[in-house]
Amino acid sequence: MTTSAALAPAERLFVALDTTDAAAATKLAKGLKGVVGGVKLGHEFFAAHGPAGIVRVAAEGLPVFLDLKFHDIPNTVAGAVKSALALKPFMLNVHASGGAAMMRAAAKAAAEPGNVRPLVVAVTVLTSLDDDDLRAVGMRPPVVDQAVRLAKLAQASGLDGIVCSAKEAMAIRGACGRAFRLVVPGIRPVWAEAADQKRIVTPREAIALGADYLVVGRPITEARDPVAAAKRIVAEIASPESYEP
Repeated sequence: MTTSAALAPAERLFVALDTTDAAAATKLAKGLKGVVGGVKLGHEFFAAHGPAGIVRVAAEGLPVFLDLKFHDIPNTVAGAVKSALALKPFMLNVHASGGAAMMRAAAKAAAEPGNVRPLVVAVTVLTSLDDDDLRAVGMRPPVVDQAVRLAKLAQASGLDGIVCSAKEAMAIRGACGRAFRLVVPGIRPVWAEAADQKRIVTPREAIALGADYLVVGRPITEARDPVAAAKRIVAEIASPESYEP
């Protein structure tokens, strides 16, 4: 497995194709080949097009992060992961709050003989949530403590990494070490709007805080020139200390 330090700047960037338009997603994936590390396809796209839609986009040659956040009893999640292997994703995810047994089942299913094992990462705390939101659903804030608890549980359960805000990255690095992968959504360059994300950082900040992979959606997909926007973010990843937007 490639170590984080060996990743090229472009390999670190995954573009979130949150759309129901398969033609648009496929066209964008084709245009971004060779510019970014991959694309993320989630619930919105999958609900509209299912596995066939994933295959259609993946055929353009970019690695796919299958963002379906499996969260159910261990046997059901194991079955879902096994089914997902047919799509040959580079990475897929589960919810860490599903518990250790569920995550162990996901890790075991991902290693099914005869398949290329994807990275399996666990969602800690959604980037749309803050301390008040945690209290409202009966969780104990602050967010950083909850994220670290779930990251340690995911690591102990055999997963490759977690999905978290960059604001929790340093604390998770301290708890889980450098080999544990950190996938960071909620990335907004200084030239983009925050929209519905609450715990956001710039690409430069995320890399400096220890992120391995960045997930960026609207700043690229809604840009007048998505390829140029992606290249601009890759440039920031490449030189996080000196980049000027």
